[in-house]
Amino acid sequence: MLSSEDAKIQLLGSVFSAMDTCTRCFILPLAFLTIFFQKLGTKHVFGFNGNQQIETMVEEVQLDHSPHFSTRQGVYDMGNVEDDDDDWTMVQTKGNQFVVNGNPFYVNGFNTYWLMMFAADQSTRGKVSELFQQASSVGLTVCRTWAFNDGQWRALQKSPSVYDEQVFKALDFVVSEAKKYKIRIILSLVNNWDAYGGKPQYVKWGKAAGLNLTSDDDFFSHPTLRSYYKAHVKAVLNRVNTFTNITYKDDPTIFAWELMNEPRCTSDASGDTLQSWISEMAAYLKSLDAKHLVEIGLEGFYGLSAPARTQFNPNSYATQVGTDFIRNHQALGVDFASVHIYADSWISPTISDSHIQFTQSWTKAHIEDAEKYLGMPVLFAEFGVSKKDPGYNSSFRDTLISSVYKTLLNSTKKGGSGAGSLLWQLFPDGTDYMDDGYAIVLAKSPSTSNLISLHSTRLAIFNSMCSWKCHWGCKKKSALETILYHA
Repeated sequence: MLSSEDAKIQLLGSVFSAMDTCTRCFILPLAFLTIFFQKLGTKHVFGFNGNQQIETMVEEVQLDHSPHFSTRQGVYDMGNVEDDDDDWTMVQTKGNQFVVNGNPFYVNGFNTYWLMMFAADQSTRGKVSELFQQASSVGLTVCRTWAFNDGQWRALQKSPSVYDEQVFKALDFVVSEAKKYKIRIILSLVNNWDAYGGKPQYVKWGKAAGLNLTSDDDFFSHPTLRSYYKAHVKAVLNRVNTFTNITYKDDPTIFAWELMNEPRCTSDASGDTLQSWISEMAAYLKSLDAKHLVEIGLEGFYGLSAPARTQFNPNSYATQVGTDFIRNHQALGVDFASVHIYADSWISPTISDSHIQFTQSWTKAHIEDAEKYLGMPVLFAEFGVSKKDPGYNSSFRDTLISSVYKTLLNSTKKGGSGAGSLLWQLFPDGTDYMDDGYAIVLAKSPSTSNLISLHSTRLAIFNSMCSWKCHWGCKKKSALETILYHA
């Protein structure tokens, strides 16, 4: 049975998904929500005091910088409300915001990297559907996952340009299943690390082909290895989904392409080698697919192009890994910035207040730089804390998540570049054996689940409100009337 808090969150999701997309029509559901929550004895709604006037509430959430918003971003279980595929279009950028149909799209999302592998086995495929259902139920709208498994067990790419069709069909299933739950997918195309093959596997392939390679970083510079990577990019983008019959490069379910998970090139601290690779691969990807967004997959370390910003790096080593947050994201073809946040890996594994302080300064610094130097959205594409850390408790995890959410909301209210975040990582129940310590199982984490739901609901306000464009469709009106009079 749902708790009263869970019931409120679900109702809110239905209201915001069903309501009209103009400010004057927005007042009705706000009035209803105020009355509804007052009857339940709730004194605060989205941080607003229940006794405040409706006008004050509208003023608080009004986004003067955003001319119009979309109501159909896949927030919450829509129940009997019919889907409108006309709204399921490509995510784009406009200045420092993500937009869908020209309407701002602020992201609350998650990572689950192993979806393709689970979908490849009929005995575990159901966990993919279960995960998407649970994620949708708390308003999560974007999932980041791997579109690679190179030369490993249950590999997608068994050798250069040689694919396992059954595994490719598993990726097809992941993409098609995400669409059912109105969740968009960020597909990462290769790993920097050796998990699931990554650049070390490409180097192994190169050596097997007789190439004279001395470092895993030759992945970035050797023309043959670059050609291997390009061939994989082309194979994925031109793949026709066997479930939907939609070519990947034409599918709005795919939010963006990620060049690489956490690229580093420690053999060239100047950053020139990695910069060259990013520039070439972003341009190549755009030549195949001009519709989708492209991001790099960086952790966000500052480099030589901005020495004054290196003070925000977690340690001195971060300046020596060949990445450069500002310079890298200025490459043509890169549409938005990506940043990861791991205080427990970069500062100290022992839980302390310094983790929260670093998280706040790291997040704010990258939002500022995305606005000042890049003019693009920034997505905090991985963040979390491990249960294996000394001193860990769930309360600290909630505090860390709240810190990221609060910083992003402050940016959102001002129309800043803080465009969203993706938790690392969400798991369905019964998959504990895959847990790296960071897994969040919603059913076992009620406080965290409620925190995620609340943030989704707050973003739903911003994604649903507009100042001038009104689309009061009969489906949405009918759904709202059902909620108002029969809730």
